[in-house]
Amino acid sequence: MDNRPEPDSQTGSITTHNLTVPPGLTPEEFQQLSSSIMEFHSYRINSGQCSSLLAQRIHAPVDTVWTVVRRFDKPQTYKHFIKSCNVDENFRISVGSTRDVTVISGLPAATSTERLDILDDERHVFGFSIIGGEHRLRNYRSVTTVHELNDDGKTWTVVLESYVVDVPEGNTEEDTRLFADTVVKLNLQKLATVTETMAREARGGDGCDLSHR
Repeated sequence: MDNRPEPDSQTGSITTHNLTVPPGLTPEEFQQLSSSIMEFHSYRINSGQCSSLLAQRIHAPVDTVWTVVRRFDKPQTYKHFIKSCNVDENFRISVGSTRDVTVISGLPAATSTERLDILDDERHVFGFSIIGGEHRLRNYRSVTTVHELNDDGKTWTVVLESYVVDVPEGNTEEDTRLFADTVVKLNLQKLATVTETMAREARGGDGCDLSHR
């Protein structure tokens, strides 16, 4: 099964996320993750589109983080700006399933209909696209990967999230990327808080530090 994001067309340019260390990663971590970035976080972007890659280090086991990320029907668990998420009565988490999201007031959006594009439980890869709703993020596609890293006997988790999206009319590429980056960054920070709390509770609140530095 090919889990790589599908290019929109055969024109345009390929993103270069594999060449620049995103904030939050060390060069050593980036080197360990470079092959995954190439495989899962490369997009063909056309004129009028922008793309970005963000990273979050989390001091919780990879399986704990993945259990939250994969819940396509529960994005509000860690996504700040979602008021509610509705799915069909007979919903099951599988590629092709959809969800209807209601966004909190104050954002340039009201609703979003989203489709699950990738779900690889073995490799911890999750991807979705926005296919409808009242919002300005046209042709938005996102991929999230969850990775276990090890160094000097210590283990931690890194989450990578990338996206590609159209630049709305009247906006610049920089403005669009800044807005989307801010939302993704806040979500990843909350993901870290939620899953690190889950990990502490699972350990019985012993305070063991999973950080490698």
